[in-house]
Amino acid sequence: MRLKGKSTLITGAASGFGKEIAIRFAKEGSNLILTDLNEKGLHQTRQEIESIGSRVAIDLYRNDVSDFEDVQNLIHTVFSSGSIINILVNNAGWSHSNQPLLDVDHDTFRKVFEINVFSIYNFTQAIVPHWRNMGGGTMINISSTAGFRPRPGLTWYNSTKGAVNTMTKSLAVELAPNNIRVCGIAPVIGKTGLTEAFMGGPETPEIRKKFLDSIPLGRFSTPSDIASAALFLSSDEADFITGSILEVDGGRCI
Repeated sequence: MRLKGKSTLITGAASGFGKEIAIRFAKEGSNLILTDLNEKGLHQTRQEIESIGSRVAIDLYRNDVSDFEDVQNLIHTVFSSGSIINILVNNAGWSHSNQPLLDVDHDTFRKVFEINVFSIYNFTQAIVPHWRNMGGGTMINISSTAGFRPRPGLTWYNSTKGAVNTMTKSLAVELAPNNIRVCGIAPVIGKTGLTEAFMGGPETPEIRKKFLDSIPLGRFSTPSDIASAALFLSSDEADFITGSILEVDGGRCI
């Protein structure tokens, strides 16, 4: 087991990429701290992990990643209970609908930055002091190909993922002396709760073809693809990798 004895906190673990990362990490022996605003979805994730016979510890927390105090309280609760966090997967994300940039109102603009960018700041501020005391840790930020190859109609979402990419590299440089690795994963569009937002509405054969034509390997990403990348970057096999953003995109960013 590649993560035996580790403990991983995964945000946005009620569905999509976060849920699959949780399942994969449990199979590899990691204890789990799973967060989301969707408590029903969190319980479903835990039930699915338990149904495959995994015996790792699984703690569930309702948490708003965009709320600084809520994140501080979460990390304090985990560590004060005697638990630790070796790996943090900043997976929670959100997007406005695909639309002209001037049609995105201020509240929506703020929300996409608070969830996609402020959340990483919030968790960094809360967890890094603990990791320095522990002698290290690993942070994985789920970014997007949108941060490298932006599509029109998603300007403000694209901007958040560009920020995530830069944050990932800058954090890696500054935290390396503390034995803290920071890496990112940039998926191409996949089947998640955000798919219709990216496409600007329900998936039709025409819209599907438009997106697939931009991916050389000819398919969307899957949660399993992202979980495999997260597992590698979190494992000891990647202990000399930091600041890298792995493009899991079927060639989209070529």
